[in-house]
Amino acid sequence: MKNSSSESYKAAGVDVTAGYRAVELMKKHVLRTKTSGVADDIGGFGGLFIPDISGMREPVLVSGTDGVGTKLKLAFLQNKHDTVGIDCVAMCVNDIVCCGAKPLFFLDYIACGKNEPERIAEIVSGVAEGCVQSGAALIGGETAEMPGFYPADEYDLAGFAVGIADREKIFDKNNVRAGDTIIALPSSGVHSNGFSLVRKIFGEDDLKGDMGARLLTPTKIYVNDILTLSENVKIKSCAHITGGGFYENIPRALPDGVCASIEKAGVRVPEIFSIIMEKGGVPERDMFNTFNMGVGMCVIVDKSDADAALRLLPEAYILGECREGEGVELW
Repeated sequence: MKNSSSESYKAAGVDVTAGYRAVELMKKHVLRTKTSGVADDIGGFGGLFIPDISGMREPVLVSGTDGVGTKLKLAFLQNKHDTVGIDCVAMCVNDIVCCGAKPLFFLDYIACGKNEPERIAEIVSGVAEGCVQSGAALIGGETAEMPGFYPADEYDLAGFAVGIADREKIFDKNNVRAGDTIIALPSSGVHSNGFSLVRKIFGEDDLKGDMGARLLTPTKIYVNDILTLSENVKIKSCAHITGGGFYENIPRALPDGVCASIEKAGVRVPEIFSIIMEKGGVPERDMFNTFNMGVGMCVIVDKSDADAALRLLPEAYILGECREGEGVELW
């Protein structure tokens, strides 16, 4: 790397030496995520991982990919880049844990208009924090400097996670029956969905100030909660409440002929959603069809297991119950 440079490429807007500097700055963050399965250091062409499959009869790899979306615009306005990486990891690992998979490793992709090594390292520090919270190793990634495609001070961030589960222990929505209990795991806020609407409602001055900082709160990672619960209670199904809110995500955790019956008055809706609804004049149904409304994850268990689940997850509460029907009934 010491002899690698190109003045012609730099004149076109791509400084390869800045990329090398960014890698050096991010190494300390990557090392925080190292687990026993990591088999190679950062810097190779591929990330190597040796999974521990001891005790598993039929190991199944589970993958998920996502990005942060237009929530990144708030990071640009706030000039704060160390939390959006948590969002990126959360959106992936929260998906794969919905079937009971334990995250193994994560890779990120950062595309930017100009590679500022310190800012790239700040972004990766958030990715590393998300990996630490979920128990995943950050085994690689890519930073692409793309002048003329992205503005110099903007970037996009995406990634993917791979996890593992024993096939016989994978949550199966076909086990859900009428009478089962739906448990809500509270969100940390808006998470990383619905920000195109959020940005339409709030002006740039709001998003540069305290409201923007509040909305930038990173997505909660539910991996430890779900895996701990699954070791003690039979989880029938899970739903990660992302874009599309209740109406789009909860039905994905239900079999045909079963619906989720939820009393709106029982949903513990944080103040931020009331502010969004009132300031934007957003109809209540649209709120529940766009945002998580304070519920980041739903877990469905047998009614007889509900009390045990709530003892294990003190912040959780009963959201509703399963009944015969289709989709979601909010009443």
